[in-house]
Amino acid sequence: MKDKVKLPIGIENFEKIRTEGFYYVDKTGLIRELLDNWGEVNLFARPRRFGKSLNMNMLRCFFECGCRSELFEGLEISRATDYCEKYMGRFPVISITLKGVSAMDFLGAKAMLRTVIGNEAMRFLFLKESPRLSEDEKESYRQLAALDSAGRQKFSMSDDMLADSLYTLSKLLRKHYGQKVILLIDEYDVPLDKARHCGYYDEMVTLIRNLFGTALKTNDSLQFAVLTGCLRIAKESIFTGLNNLNVFSVTDVRFASRFGFTSEDVRQLLGYYHLEDKFETIRKWYDGYRFGNTEVYCPWDVINYVDLLRTEPAAFPRAYWINTSGNDIIRKFIRMATPSTRREIEALVAGETVTHRIRQELTYRELYDNIDNLWSVLFTTGYLTQRGS
Repeated sequence: MKDKVKLPIGIENFEKIRTEGFYYVDKTGLIRELLDNWGEVNLFARPRRFGKSLNMNMLRCFFECGCRSELFEGLEISRATDYCEKYMGRFPVISITLKGVSAMDFLGAKAMLRTVIGNEAMRFLFLKESPRLSEDEKESYRQLAALDSAGRQKFSMSDDMLADSLYTLSKLLRKHYGQKVILLIDEYDVPLDKARHCGYYDEMVTLIRNLFGTALKTNDSLQFAVLTGCLRIAKESIFTGLNNLNVFSVTDVRFASRFGFTSEDVRQLLGYYHLEDKFETIRKWYDGYRFGNTEVYCPWDVINYVDLLRTEPAAFPRAYWINTSGNDIIRKFIRMATPSTRREIEALVAGETVTHRIRQELTYRELYDNIDNLWSVLFTTGYLTQRGS
């Protein structure tokens, strides 16, 4: 197998995968499906390790001004020539991930958020000299990208500027390019999860609500936005008044095959590496998820096992998916379990099913209010899946 491309273990950069010889499971059909099911603000709630960050990076590579069209040659979206002509490389794109905003206190979290947005603003240094911006607008940009001279944190933008930062940056980019902006926010709910653990949840909810409110609700410079996260957070928590939000959860049929590997994806992957005989083994171990009406495999598990098989053909499958947030939920679930709940757990282990009503809209404050909420969280984070319709 020395002539085969490498497996992209832990790589979330689409351009790197396409230019440095890595295997890519084609999910570019997401682009056309997103445009066909157009919504101004789109939220995809999926478990961790299911390719959300790679898909977001792929969207940026497709839509962003100055994109490299050769990255998409031979992929599904390249066959939709009308979509490529109309949308490829046509938009300024703001792309941030909040997965690193995980400080032990609120001041630290704000500093991390400033860094995330400040670093993204630094990608657009040309705005400082843009002939299409007024002096006041250029000054607004300088405040977004200003470094902290005191060295206490990387960027020095004020709290008010931080709350308006995504709105301000999108407004400046629209005026410079004469084109509305696409906004991509990956792992939007990580700061809230950390805040719940560390005791500053109310402050973080207020900050995220203000940040998203101006950027997503009252933003004439927005073409559309895509957010990803693990949980579908209740609208009254951080999406207050946001009536233009389309939510696609693990129960939705739309986009079901665009996150995670389908059976056909796995068959093609195994065929490429001449491991077709391992399909049934992988199906028994890793085909444990159902999005909408589609059976889905966890990419992290499959890729790691295939990589192991390339060096140890007789290797036994392993459980690779490590999710520390989920492990915390499981520990809490076990501690809260009543005798009846323990009997239900035993039934699941034995291959049976249990019946519970699932709440897909929760706040992080509610997660541990009762055992029924934890059943819902285990379902939405991928530790349990639906059986039948």
